[in-house]
Amino acid sequence: MKQLSLLFIATILTLSSFAFETGTDTVKYWKSKYESAIGFSQTSLTNWTKGGENSVSVKAMINIFEDYSKGKFTWNNYLGAAYMIQKQQSTNWRKADDKLNLFTKAGIYAWKHWDYTGLLEFKSQFSNGYNYPNDSVYTSKFMAPGYFQLSIGLSYKPVDYFSVLLSPIGARLTVVNDQTLSDQEAYGVKKGEKSLLQAGASVNAIIKKDLFKNVSLLSKLDLFNNYLKNPQNIIVSWENNLLLKFTKYISVNLATMLIYDDNILYKDPKDTSTDKGSPKTQFMETLSVGFTYTLSR
Repeated sequence: MKQLSLLFIATILTLSSFAFETGTDTVKYWKSKYESAIGFSQTSLTNWTKGGENSVSVKAMINIFEDYSKGKFTWNNYLGAAYMIQKQQSTNWRKADDKLNLFTKAGIYAWKHWDYTGLLEFKSQFSNGYNYPNDSVYTSKFMAPGYFQLSIGLSYKPVDYFSVLLSPIGARLTVVNDQTLSDQEAYGVKKGEKSLLQAGASVNAIIKKDLFKNVSLLSKLDLFNNYLKNPQNIIVSWENNLLLKFTKYISVNLATMLIYDDNILYKDPKDTSTDKGSPKTQFMETLSVGFTYTLSR
């Protein structure tokens, strides 16, 4: 499974280099955008009576888009990754953000603004995650969980910067490639098993727009409804990335992520009354200032 994930990543990166290096005969069919940033934040307190701690954080992110269009055929590819670590005066370095997301989507023209479309998407993370302050037992790692989603349906694209895929037929595979987490029935798998297959409907929407000259927005919403179990529950993943460039290389990056998945059980480490967790709405927000590099063609 790890080899499959690495192959998927390598494919997207190969497409990226191909689109940027090809000559004029093929460039007209490709639209490419490469966006990377590394940001920092720091707090220093001296004799500060209101409380708080000295802290520092570092975040790196990358977004690569490769879009191909020729005649009635379109092909969209995306690689998004982010990693953030932070340190407070009283703690060691801790992970604060960790994202790996790839998708490839192919469509054939159906009628005005609509395409027959198929999508394959992969989501995971790079390193072990912990339910701090407990940093001795991991709760997640690369490919634990890992998510693969296949969707087939109709996509609607009324403007260049917005599209939504409506899929009544699809599958979602959750992989927990770790025996310890599998034995804990983490992320919805049965004890001892390393995968969970769900069949259902999905909605995948994306906005990729330059709001102003130096302000760009990427918003991605994924919804999945499992036909086979608890169909009243919707799995939600909604991420936003706002990039404000002050100069060619200096920027502010605001990122948010909202997740709800009834297969993910959260237990408050301060709650000692029970060993069991429950589904919770998860939300994360990060703000960083740093260096950015953008290339489009």
